[in-house]
Amino acid sequence: MQPIYSTAGDWVALLHNQFLYDTRGEWIAWLDGKDVYTRDGMYAGFLSDDGRVLRERVCRQCPLRAVPLAPAKIRPPAFVPLAPLFAELPWKLVDIFEENPEVFEYVSELRPDWED
Repeated sequence: MQPIYSTAGDWVALLHNQFLYDTRGEWIAWLDGKDVYTRDGMYAGFLSDDGRVLRERVCRQCPLRAVPLAPAKIRPPAFVPLAPLFAELPWKLVDIFEENPEVFEYVSELRPDWED
């Protein structure tokens, strides 16, 4: 399990087998190469070489992706190593966990209604 940090150094997620999990062990996104997609198949950003989830300030439009089968909940570690010192981001990039962390908690209109 690889810890994922925000630019401020906060532990925000875990990467395990191409899935991103929150700090409680519930999956919040998956990776396709370096691209990160939410549980609804929406493009969220990309995993940078230094382990942050970033996106371009002016988002590119990506088609929705088919959602993989939900992985089992994991048991996160009790502690993780301290975050490294990250370089400052250029203007064109933003840290998704600092600018818009709700993207991983959003209940999408794409999910079917419970009444159906």
